[in-house]
Amino acid sequence: MNDFSNPQVKAKTINSTNVSSNVVSEFIILGFPSLQGFHVLLFFLLFFIYIFTISGNGLIFILVTLEQRLHTPMYFFVSNLSLLDFTSTTVTIPKMLGKFSMQLDRISFSGCFLQMYLFVSLNAVECYLLSVMAYDRYVAICSPLHYHSIMSRQLYIGLALASWILGFASPIAMIILALKLPYCGPNVIHHYYCDHPPILQLACADTSSTSCVIVISYVRIIQSILLITTLDGRRKTFSTCASHIVVVNMYFLPLVFMYIRPKPSYSSDIDSLVAMLYTVLTPMLNPIVYSLRNKDIKDSMKKHLWGIKDNSQ
Repeated sequence: MNDFSNPQVKAKTINSTNVSSNVVSEFIILGFPSLQGFHVLLFFLLFFIYIFTISGNGLIFILVTLEQRLHTPMYFFVSNLSLLDFTSTTVTIPKMLGKFSMQLDRISFSGCFLQMYLFVSLNAVECYLLSVMAYDRYVAICSPLHYHSIMSRQLYIGLALASWILGFASPIAMIILALKLPYCGPNVIHHYYCDHPPILQLACADTSSTSCVIVISYVRIIQSILLITTLDGRRKTFSTCASHIVVVNMYFLPLVFMYIRPKPSYSSDIDSLVAMLYTVLTPMLNPIVYSLRNKDIKDSMKKHLWGIKDNSQ
């Protein structure tokens, strides 16, 4: 029993089976290799982060839905971001909680690629959504008199819908290319979820073409954040939208480190810690940075949770 719970022994046993059959039917998620002796601590840390994330983002989504005066383009995008963060953390964290609590570190081949597709798609949606939110703030600051005529209900709903559709469509080619690669062992993923860079490291073939698709995809997505029309407009928007800048930097800088490196060497602990910035910490902090410190959100919380009405209304 002790040997089976040891990740190294367990990985070696399954690897030998898969190598002999030349087919990988499942993967082992190793997590944080240097922190294998701290499963209890990691479980409670991730459990707290997960509960805080789904509670904060779920609360923001419900408040924006219920409160009539929050039915504006800005809060509509914020509610989409909350729903996105709620969903993206649910794709990765519960599996890790199972690993740290019950040693459930195996994941089927199809389950791994499904997790990878959902994770990459949701991250692509967030890239597009942050770009749309930047454009919304640009219009609000640089064209305040025309804001409501420009950001009509039809437009901002269409922009949000386009972000979701493009986000889920963008990784399809990359996932198909990754699925066509042969996987004959080893099958240990040195990461805490099924992400495409560590998965490609396990393929028994040249992955350079697939890696190019990954880099091009992320470069194109990240470039969209810079498509505001004028430099002066970008400067004015970004200088006055500190909350958005904080979130954008927290999200995009780790992505650049993870996926835009010219010749990545995937150090398990470093890459896992960097990945936590945009997969775990950013969704947890978004409700605080964007919404919970906002007066309109606070007033809505008082009204719907504690029955306290705003005297100014």
